[in-house]
Order: sequence, then structure tokens, then C-alpha cells
Amino acid sequence: MKNSISIGLLSMLIISCSTSKTATGTATATKKPLDVPSYINSITAGELKTHLTIVASDEMQGRNTGSEGQKLAGNYLIDQYKKDGIPFPKGADSYYQKVPSEYMKKGFSPKLGDSENIWAFIEGSEHPEEIVVVSAHYDHVGMKNGEIYNGADDDGSGTVGLLEIAQAFHKAKSEGHGPKRSILILHVTGEEHGLHGSRFYSENPLFPLKNTVADVNIDMIGRRDELHKDSNNYVYVIGSDYLSTDLYNICEEVNKKYIGLSLDYKYNDRADKNRFYYRSDHYNFAKNGIPSVFYFNGTHADYHKPTDEVEKIEFDALEKRTRLAFATAWEIANREKRLVVDKDGK
Repeated sequence: MKNSISIGLLSMLIISCSTSKTATGTATATKKPLDVPSYINSITAGELKTHLTIVASDEMQGRNTGSEGQKLAGNYLIDQYKKDGIPFPKGADSYYQKVPSEYMKKGFSPKLGDSENIWAFIEGSEHPEEIVVVSAHYDHVGMKNGEIYNGADDDGSGTVGLLEIAQAFHKAKSEGHGPKRSILILHVTGEEHGLHGSRFYSENPLFPLKNTVADVNIDMIGRRDELHKDSNNYVYVIGSDYLSTDLYNICEEVNKKYIGLSLDYKYNDRADKNRFYYRSDHYNFAKNGIPSVFYFNGTHADYHKPTDEVEKIEFDALEKRTRLAFATAWEIANREKRLVVDKDGK
């Protein structure tokens, strides 16, 4: 009899912990307590390595814009979103935004094949019409003289970072803590030939640009440069303060609270001769008045060479920088008010 009572009490406790009742008596699932670090920490070096080993493999033939290899890489990305149950955006009819060859035509460039941006979507719970874009380009430079340029860092690193960021937001939503604003995961094409994919999206947006709150862009986040040869615990931050003091403060605060990287603003200087601010996909959002930040590890000896391979990626650094990008997007998406644009970008 004692055993029966104990089991009954235990069953009641389990039921009371797993459900609650509304005023009408209907049982509803109880949300897990909000644990932001658990979502940040769900982004792991191991998963990043698994994805990058495939995305930057010889099979993808260097992922040149419009090539068969790039399309194979795109299929892999979409397969991951389908597996994780992460849909394409509302208003779209697939995971693709088609970017026609003619759009990417330049007099001095080789002819590029038809290509695609790839997108995935986590709908917001309170302000679904407000969009936070997290972007990276998944193209690279293809093959030259029979050699494959796999682009593990440029930008295989950012590409697989987006997979993990999407998965972390999806995990939060499945536990009852989805972002208040919607998250558009955007893999853009044609970056290496002139930022074509992001320009195409900015001129043909699925969601009105006036509703786009920010872009968090990650391009080359898996290595270290010569200026940081003694430590990979850093990231360059570019553009965060050009349009919005709020965005600058968020980058600083989430890094201090959750990540602990050294934030290097060397290339944020408007007089920087490298002009990195204008050379990655965030720029096509920023030029439209959308607050944007570009996380970047700097260039290295393997930049745009066939030696930019997976075995040279520092996955501990890639993990931390991807986590920072997620934490930045998380804060933008969940803060009470949308970012204020209080600067002119000049």
C-alpha cells in the first residue's frame, strides 16, 4: 500500500511539473525557464567542423557563383534546415531566392551562371513584421588552373555559422522562448564577384527594408591574422557604430556578458585603406540605412588561395565568434524597442 501511494504521489508531482492549468481548466505545457547561455552554448566547435568539412570539401569545387559545386553546397544547407525543422520564410515558395545571371553581369567579369540566395526563417513572437537579418556568403572563387579553392574560411566559416545560429534560435523557440522579432537567415551568393546576392536582396527584399531592423554579417571568422598571431581570442568589429549607437552598445555588452573576445576596431576606421566596410554583404543593408555589423577575423596568407582549407580552421575561435553573432542577433531581436538609427553612416 505504501508503494502504491508513493507512486501515485510521484505521478501527481510529475504531472504538476509538466503542465499548468488555465482559468478554464485546460492543461498547457509549461515553458522551460529562459536560459540564454544554453542557446549560446548549443553552438559547438564539433558541429561547425562537421558542417564545414562538407561545405568546403573538394566535392563543392570551390562554390563559384552559379556553378554545380555551389548548388551542391546549397542543397546541403537546405537539407540541414529541413532536418532541423526550420522553414523558409513566409511569403516565399522555397528556400531559394533566384538571382539571374543577367543581374550579375559586369563588363570586366566572367559570365556567371544563374544562382540563388538561400534563406531560412524563425518567426518572431511579438513583432513578427520586424526582421533581423543574419547573413554570410556561401560562394567562393571556384577553380583556377585545375586547382580547387575551397574557401574554408572565406566564407565557409560564416556559412556554417549560420546553420548553428539558426539551430540555436529554433531551439529557443521550441522551448517557448522564440525571438520577439523575426530572424531571417540569409546565405547570399555572388559576393566574390561584387556583392551581387546581397545587392539583389536589398533591391528585391522579401520583407520591406523599412521593417528590417539590422543585419549581423559574418565573413571569415575561422582563422587569425598576422596582427593577432599570439592569440585567436579576438574579432574585428566593423560598422557597428556607423548608423546606430544602440548597435554598438549591444555588440559591446553581449560580448562582455557572454563571450569574452577582444573586440578590435582597427578596420572600423573610415580612413582604413582596406575599405573592408564596403567589401562584404552588410554594406548593401547599411547603404539603405539599416544598422549593420560585420564580424571578421582579418586576412591571412591563405586568403583567396587554394590553401584556405578546413585543417587550418581554428574551431575554438569559430565557435566563439559564431556565438557572438548569435548573442548580438538575440539581443537585437528581443530588446524592448527596435534599434534607433541616430547616425548618418558617414
